[in-house]
Amino acid sequence: MTDTARRFAFFDEAEPPAGAEGWESMYPYYLVPSEETREHENAQFWFADTMHWSRGCHPFDSIGAEAVYLGVGTFSTRIFALPVSLGLDVRVVNGYVYISPLNVTDPAEIQRRAALFQDRAGYYYANWDELYGRWKTKMEGAIASLRTITFPPLPEFDPAEVVTEARGRSTALAIIENYHRLIDEFFAIWQYHFEFLNLGYGGYITFFQFCKNAFPLITDQTISRMVAGVEVLAFRPDDELRRLAALAVDLGLTAVVTAGTAPEETLGALRGSAEGRQWLEAFEAAKTPWFNYFSEYGFTHDQQTWASDLSIPLQGIARYAAKIAAGEDISRPVERLRAERDEIVAEYRALLTEDEAKQFDELVGLAGKVFPYIEEHNIYVEHWAHDVFWQKAWELADLLVAAGFFEQRDDLFYLNRFELDTALFDVVDSWAIGVPARGKQRWQKEIARRRGIVAALQAAPAPPAFGIPPEQVTDPFAVMNYGVTTERVADWLGSGDGGTTTLTGGPGSLGVVEGKVRVLKSENDLPELQPGEILVAPITAPSWAPAFAVAAGVITDIGGMMCHAAIVCREYGIPAVVGTGFATTRLTTGQRVRVDGKAGTVTVLDEAPAAEAPEPARTTEEISG
Repeated sequence: MTDTARRFAFFDEAEPPAGAEGWESMYPYYLVPSEETREHENAQFWFADTMHWSRGCHPFDSIGAEAVYLGVGTFSTRIFALPVSLGLDVRVVNGYVYISPLNVTDPAEIQRRAALFQDRAGYYYANWDELYGRWKTKMEGAIASLRTITFPPLPEFDPAEVVTEARGRSTALAIIENYHRLIDEFFAIWQYHFEFLNLGYGGYITFFQFCKNAFPLITDQTISRMVAGVEVLAFRPDDELRRLAALAVDLGLTAVVTAGTAPEETLGALRGSAEGRQWLEAFEAAKTPWFNYFSEYGFTHDQQTWASDLSIPLQGIARYAAKIAAGEDISRPVERLRAERDEIVAEYRALLTEDEAKQFDELVGLAGKVFPYIEEHNIYVEHWAHDVFWQKAWELADLLVAAGFFEQRDDLFYLNRFELDTALFDVVDSWAIGVPARGKQRWQKEIARRRGIVAALQAAPAPPAFGIPPEQVTDPFAVMNYGVTTERVADWLGSGDGGTTTLTGGPGSLGVVEGKVRVLKSENDLPELQPGEILVAPITAPSWAPAFAVAAGVITDIGGMMCHAAIVCREYGIPAVVGTGFATTRLTTGQRVRVDGKAGTVTVLDEAPAAEAPEPARTTEEISG
């Protein structure tokens, strides 16, 4: 199957954007396509992981691609031995991260792995609560350990204690040791990440497949609603914003928190009254740990947390406060979701034989047990751990600026982790000898070159896929998390010319809505979203929940039924179509579309973006009535 009409471009056919020539030199060799691996690469199907890297990544930020896919590969292939899936191979192409599911097809090998998987996964499923509790303790310890890493400036002379305590070694050596600790502990955290995630998906997928076999006409949406209404940690930050908004209204502070002023002005105004100071006390109490929460997924050094950019949570609070003051109910419809869940479960259970019903009970119970981890692990890893990791990277950048090696703080991120290791040794070694760092001019020239390359890479969109599509996409991660299904791949191939007025994706969350779209390329664009607009983005993060207070619907380029965008939209009752592949490049802010969250379609209703203010979106009932 090499006909270009039935495949995507190969890596060696991908031309770099103008100004990005030579981009390959920025990344570790094994992340970049090469002549010696071309045969393997051209035989595979690769799709863009724009869920985690929505833009071309800086050289240092590619460490995430290494850690993530080392983790998923280790636990899929070597530890739990998933029967039909190995790991996900990974490459960086024109700055974007691409991954390729590797499947097991030999029946004898599948059977051999299945025996291992049943034994090993069965142990975790049988002891889930205890082991999950131990996992949380491990993660808390790992985050605490990251916090102890320090990069103090290089002094003119080592402290006297090196002599008086006969330490026998320079304190500067700790700088190199701590850098290695930072890298090693980041990789360890990503091992922990996949200790439970594969099993979480596996438990849900087993239940999903049982339902598909037992009820041939059941929809993916109906199956997902059988585990809805579960309380998970991922909703807690947004719940804190809702609570603070309600408190502001109760204390008569609505006008202050909705004034739209800069954070320092808003907080200053609140300090001027007893009610404001009472509210600020609650605000400060919520910040740790709930504002240690990235606006996206925390995979790049330049993302802000709510704590580092208070305008993000304050805008969410303002939106919620305005709704409460207008008499709206902003609570998540948990009770309704649970009632619907129980009703659906009972309805389908009644269709089964006694033995089938017993198996159904076990599987729906397992799915409900493992489901929280699918969302909660993000709080510990992508938010709390990544927040500390990037803080420490910035501290190291400050050290290198103070040492005169870098000119700007963000120079550090234009080196990959191996290059940074050599540069750091150069700085410490030169300091020890008493000479200027040998590589200062070399790296300043190279960083200047790479700045232009990264800018060019980030200005270009990522093609959704490369290579030869499989006859059937079966990898559970690809299907459930990324929304890369057989149908989606066919849509991507068939709609590459951009001539269609309908985008097809996955049915992320039920409902039909018409309205004007707001295309957001990153979390930095969130303040532009206006009430009643339909949010269009490469992917939405759980931390975008406050934006859902004003969005009428959601459309994403990537994502499947169990991606965070779909889960959050279902919990908040917002129509969503995920995994369209091209929404951010096909749609223009101001265009009117119809989002059908059940069918998984987005229909363009007009081609010319309107200039006037957003008009209210129309819901399912209004459209049909």
